[in-house]
Amino acid sequence: MRQGNLGIQKIDWLTVLLYFSLAILGWLNIYAAVYDEAHSNILDFTQRYGKQLLWIGTSVLIIIFLFILDGSVFQTLAYPIYGLSMLSLLAVLFFGKEIAGARSWFVIGGFSLQPSEFAKFATALALAAFLGKPERNLSSWRTKIVAFGIILLPAILIVPQPDPGSGLVYFSLILVLYREGLSSSYIIAGISIAVLFLLSLLIPILYLQIILAAVALIIIFLGRKVRGFWLRVTAILAVALVLVNSVDYAFNNILEDRHRNRINILLGKAHDPKGIGYNTTQSMIAIGSGGWSGKGYLQGTQTKFDFVPEQSTDFIFCTVGEEWGFLGSALLIVLFSLLFFRLVHLAERQKSSFARAYAYAVVSILFFHFSINIAMTIGLAPVIGIPLPFFSYGGSSLWGFTFLLFILIKLDSYRWQTL
Repeated sequence: MRQGNLGIQKIDWLTVLLYFSLAILGWLNIYAAVYDEAHSNILDFTQRYGKQLLWIGTSVLIIIFLFILDGSVFQTLAYPIYGLSMLSLLAVLFFGKEIAGARSWFVIGGFSLQPSEFAKFATALALAAFLGKPERNLSSWRTKIVAFGIILLPAILIVPQPDPGSGLVYFSLILVLYREGLSSSYIIAGISIAVLFLLSLLIPILYLQIILAAVALIIIFLGRKVRGFWLRVTAILAVALVLVNSVDYAFNNILEDRHRNRINILLGKAHDPKGIGYNTTQSMIAIGSGGWSGKGYLQGTQTKFDFVPEQSTDFIFCTVGEEWGFLGSALLIVLFSLLFFRLVHLAERQKSSFARAYAYAVVSILFFHFSINIAMTIGLAPVIGIPLPFFSYGGSSLWGFTFLLFILIKLDSYRWQTL
């Protein structure tokens, strides 16, 4: 017997509570970040905080819509939704409006929409639908190629906008493949490539090649009794040498100047506190000035005098750090941590492979945004335009994350049924 359309009794209300807690706290901090005495009314819809309240209100309509839908519709429509999303990413390259150096937006009148924010839940659905078939086996090369293709396609379409930060988000979905049976060697390979990329930027190429060759010789010597071992190590060394020799070209010809400069500043190869590094420097000053308990709500001097650009969007966390201090920052991190633990719990209790894979996609995407956004504000990651989920200002962002999360909540309410 199927449950009613809303299935209210099966909804995981703890996750819903965490969502609204973060959304409301985000709204209050957006108000603090762009506070203007001439527009002190928090319900002023001409200001960002007023508009964010509208986004929250319309997100409630999205939630109701998702709750009304039958739980089986998401798996049925996963591929069409993915296809439409990819078409929108392609269309924005030609017909989108350039804002802040990226052609990522459709603008209709005074309303703007960012397709890349909706591509996240679309990709999560398509990947889950593909992996959810009983015949899928990640030991098969065909399955791996298709799964990686689903993940890489949106990234390939987003990077040329240019928006490499949003493109990187999709690589977090490799964790879904790992949970569904992908060998850990792929994770190790990915981490190794990232480490080699960074070492290639920090160490002269000739020295790095010598180091890699020396390490390979030592490994070959230690495993010399294993038949054919030296061939595998030599092959890995060859791939590593090709990679480190291609980093310089990729770094200087694919990335834009602003992205290269941000990476150089992060690695300590450049210092530009009044130029490209201004945002991060001011963010760190704001967070550090908050001390243990903060300066108080609406009392942040760095915030009040607009020292930190984009403080209501990418750098919203520094508002928390300045006005609420270490205690407020820790509380926010605890709230997000509770959400992640709850989502993992929801993922593990799913009865269908589709719902489980989708749930882990939600965890992967949200955790990537959370960790990179906070790392950006405290100088541990380059500034790549990653919003803090449910917290940063933006209608597309909030709507996209709302779809992402509440599709999972709806699927969880159907977990006892066959979707």
